Amino acid sequence: MDYFKSLITKFIIAMQQRPGLLAVIAFCSGVASYVLVERKESFSQFIAIFLLVSWVWLIIDNWLRDKVEQRFGVAVSPNFMRFALQMVQQESLFFALPFFLAVTQWDHPQAIFTALMIMCAVISVIDPLYYKKLAKNRMLFAVFHNFALFVVILVTLPILFNVTTSQSLAIALVTAVIFTLPSLGNLMPNTRWWRFPLLVVILCILSAGLWQLRSWVPPAALRLTDITLSHEVDLEQRQPIGNIKQLDSYSLHHQGLYTWTAVKVPRGLNEKIFHVWLYNNKEVDRITLNISGGREQGYRAWTHKVNFPTDSVGKWQVQVVTESGQLIGLTKFTVLP
Repeated sequence: MDYFKSLITKFIIAMQQRPGLLAVIAFCSGVASYVLVERKESFSQFIAIFLLVSWVWLIIDNWLRDKVEQRFGVAVSPNFMRFALQMVQQESLFFALPFFLAVTQWDHPQAIFTALMIMCAVISVIDPLYYKKLAKNRMLFAVFHNFALFVVILVTLPILFNVTTSQSLAIALVTAVIFTLPSLGNLMPNTRWWRFPLLVVILCILSAGLWQLRSWVPPAALRLTDITLSHEVDLEQRQPIGNIKQLDSYSLHHQGLYTWTAVKVPRGLNEKIFHVWLYNNKEVDRITLNISGGREQGYRAWTHKVNFPTDSVGKWQVQVVTESGQLIGLTKFTVLP
């Protein structure tokens, strides 16, 4: 035990004397998590547990520093804790990034969310930007910090606790807004009686506003591995027969169309998704589909649509969306006269 105490003490002292070294370790840790998750997604469970523990550690930061000083006789510098915070943020962003890159539709507004993630990840590893620009602005830093927490919750809850994508989004949103609220309170006088009711109103407005933009958030835990339109499906092989991108109006009305999808879902997770049919960018139908996780190539399922408008000539889309309206993927086809 004394040997481990000595090692911990030496490590803390070394990191406080060489803060630049901790920044290098944080960067390498973030990149390593990105590579590991890209190569084998099962690593994500271990990294997810580590990140959730790290966020809990940050919440009890002051108490933990006091305990370290009592136990090992070393006063942990605030600079060390700042670097540790940066490392957790980097790890969070780089860990979540592969999940979002894999599902983002770049011709959809959700590309804005993923681009914001990329920008935050870059800022977290550039110390002049992070410390001289971001960290000095308390409000901006709080938003940045809670954004990192937000993306971690979106990814980890479905993986570890089988919480649906829509539930994860709601939990992540409420958590991020609540943790941002104290920074809003610092902008208001402490002596005013109306401060607390106003903060509650601000919390409700923030939550409602962000919830309206939920379709911009890619469903990180779900991945559309294939989507095909066909007139027939091989029930034994669970495979579509053919791949339709263009057809005539007569075939559409007399044969209908199957939408065959394969959606990769974390093991143990059951999700309700929808095949949403759009004609000239207007929704005309929404078909429910229940899927479950565990298959490497994705859960294979299909729906069959036979009712179409009399005038069906034009551009069509079939979107695969979650209960909360997050886009998983889509396919397009054209109906000719």
